[in-house]
Amino acid sequence: MSKLNHLYTFFVQWSPDMYTTGSKKRYKSCYVRRDQHSNHHPAVGKVFAAAGELFSNAVNKFKTAKIWNIITVKGSKRSLSLCSSVGYELESEYQETEDGLPVLKHDSQLLDEYHLQKLAAHMPPKTQGYPWRLVYSTAVHGTSLRTLYRNMADLDSPVLLVIKDMHKKVFGAFCSDPLRVSKYFYGTGETFLFSFSPDFQQYRWSGENSYFVCGNWESLQIGGGGGGFALWLDADLYHGASFSCPTFHNAPLSTHEDFTVLDVEVWTLQI
Repeated sequence: MSKLNHLYTFFVQWSPDMYTTGSKKRYKSCYVRRDQHSNHHPAVGKVFAAAGELFSNAVNKFKTAKIWNIITVKGSKRSLSLCSSVGYELESEYQETEDGLPVLKHDSQLLDEYHLQKLAAHMPPKTQGYPWRLVYSTAVHGTSLRTLYRNMADLDSPVLLVIKDMHKKVFGAFCSDPLRVSKYFYGTGETFLFSFSPDFQQYRWSGENSYFVCGNWESLQIGGGGGGFALWLDADLYHGASFSCPTFHNAPLSTHEDFTVLDVEVWTLQI
């Protein structure tokens, strides 16, 4: 009975106009008959009946309440109803320039405005609006695949691999997962290849196999299954190769199937 008394006291405090003796509106109680073999007390029925009426009233109030508008992330940033802390958090996470280009947290040696515009338009929707952060660059970190892996050891977000070869051609891959050492191929169908020659070309997953990304200490491989990789880089990030493969049905990304690397950048799109 003590638990029932506590529960009834809660309802009285919650809605005193309903349960106090001075209430103008009386609510009909519902009793449960107690037989000699039952452990239930009639007060149980009374309390839970009152709880049912309280829930019903709450539902009715909800139905007649103001209909809230669903707003987009951009709309929420402009909403005056948001507190300053929430607004600050949104501003820090969702960023883009006035012309729709992504915000780069660091300078890029390989990507210009045209590159950014084309790449951003073909990224998965879940990455839209997030700033791009540089996690590896040969110009900053040196030419080492080990360093590339080490800089992404704590990441759990998609990455954009950008390469410029000695012929000044820019190409690379969007990978659904960070680049890492792995025994088997990993990744999802969101992974795709791209090249600027100089027009933008994109090669999405064909569905024929799941040879998306595989890394070891000697090389990095993206795409495969037809005797060659769509994109291959050696341990020094100096020699590379690109062949047509069943994973993406791509044309070779570089001017030549075997190429020499000029620069490499890897950007993370944190979501």
